[in-house]
Amino acid sequence: MSNIKLLDCTLRDGGYINDWNFGFHTTKDIIRELVESRVDYVEVGFLRNCIYDQDHCLYNNCKEMEAILPPRGRRGNTKFTAMALHNKYDIDKLEPYDGNTIDIIRVTFHDYDIDEGLAFVRKAKEKGYQVFCNPINIMGYSDEMILQLLKKVNEIQPYAFSIVDTFGSMMKSDLQRIYSLIEHNLDPSIVVGLHLHENLALSYSLAQEFIAMKAAERKAVIDGSMLGMGRVPGNLCLELIMDYMNRNQGGAYDTNPVLDGIDDHIVQLKQIEPWGYNTAYALSAKYNLHRNYAEFLLGKGRLRAKQINQILGSIENNKKTAYDEAYIEKLYESYQNHEVDDSAVLKELKERWENKEILILAPGASITDKKKEIDEYISKYHPIVISANFIPEQYAQDYVFCSNAMRYSAMEEKQDVEKMLVTSNLLDVCDERSQVLNYAELCFDDKGKCDNCVIMLMKLLIRIEIKEVSVAGFDGYKAGECNYASSYMISQHTKGAEENVKNTRYLSDIQKKMQIHFLTPSLYQH
Repeated sequence: MSNIKLLDCTLRDGGYINDWNFGFHTTKDIIRELVESRVDYVEVGFLRNCIYDQDHCLYNNCKEMEAILPPRGRRGNTKFTAMALHNKYDIDKLEPYDGNTIDIIRVTFHDYDIDEGLAFVRKAKEKGYQVFCNPINIMGYSDEMILQLLKKVNEIQPYAFSIVDTFGSMMKSDLQRIYSLIEHNLDPSIVVGLHLHENLALSYSLAQEFIAMKAAERKAVIDGSMLGMGRVPGNLCLELIMDYMNRNQGGAYDTNPVLDGIDDHIVQLKQIEPWGYNTAYALSAKYNLHRNYAEFLLGKGRLRAKQINQILGSIENNKKTAYDEAYIEKLYESYQNHEVDDSAVLKELKERWENKEILILAPGASITDKKKEIDEYISKYHPIVISANFIPEQYAQDYVFCSNAMRYSAMEEKQDVEKMLVTSNLLDVCDERSQVLNYAELCFDDKGKCDNCVIMLMKLLIRIEIKEVSVAGFDGYKAGECNYASSYMISQHTKGAEENVKNTRYLSDIQKKMQIHFLTPSLYQH
């Protein structure tokens, strides 16, 4: 049997997907399946300063883990571990090791609090546990920093030291360089761990490279999770590395219980909250960034991959690893806010629209359900029809107003409407036919920011002194329902009650300056 062992981190790293709410019985089932598969180490969750709930894999002490762990006689050769972030857990709550619960504590720390993290490692070791040092984002360390860290680790003599590719940015050459530093400078008795993420879809190949280049005498542990479950984009798939070890390293793992566990427990979680490779997270890995930056930009639901790439590439080095939401919001707003002189466009629109009936067509499902009523209104009043962020197939429109790059891209194949009105944040994607309006003027005001397309269009009407408007399809967002008239507009970036509240607040101000007639049912109609 190889001196390379496998560690499953489904219940810990996978817990970022479901807030560690696996459920008590499911947790026990997963642990039983992993033990039956002869996985060497099973990580059962986090040690945290928290309110204990048996359905969540978060624990204040080891005693709370007893109920989910099999008795010693039914563990085979599997050992159990939990992870602690040194600044999120009071080490004084950790009981001395008694052999009845977990065997190993994995301790994480950042490059800016190494000494605090290593002090935590010492205390956990003094309490009798085997201890892993898991420095966050090894790719953020220079060679000199790694050497300095290894010197301190050698003084403490933990059980293991892990190569943790937190942001999934590691390439083959990076792994070779980092492992060489470790092999030549880490005490030979200390086990080397490897924890990979799937940002670049390289975890399986990097794991194989690690196995191939590891010194024969050095013991090692490779992390994986069932079906790669972990915060987007996920981890190395445990079942794949188990099979590889069986076929190439004399492993004796039984993949069947793990595969059964995936079918029974993990697949359904992935259907609810998907994980896996996507381009935005690949871009975050490219720049070795905290994944929350990509998540923030994706959550806007308004940016193309090219735009996300440009924003991520502009993040300063000192902001990359510690997520700063205010900072990325400022970058996003700055990127969106291209100033243009729109006075000529405003003048033309005022001349064309003055004293005319105006109908805004929003993309809500009601424009299909209430088509008869809308058609009757159009036939009777002959309004100027302006669609918002889409081109409806069932209605003719005079203008299309667009403020969203993703929506604009989806419309490009259908743009037979010459009168395209776009906001200036789309300058890098719109064509020369478009008339451009200042994004900031329509998005920001003294109450803050609202980048809902319909709200922005109403603000445009107010700028050119329109006093009255009719609107259809501005339905509001309802949880669990299809909120759009066209299926292509359905997005993974769902909106809900918070968006409704914000839009209602802005509408109340708009209605002080312009009368709004709702032709279709709306959550905003009060």
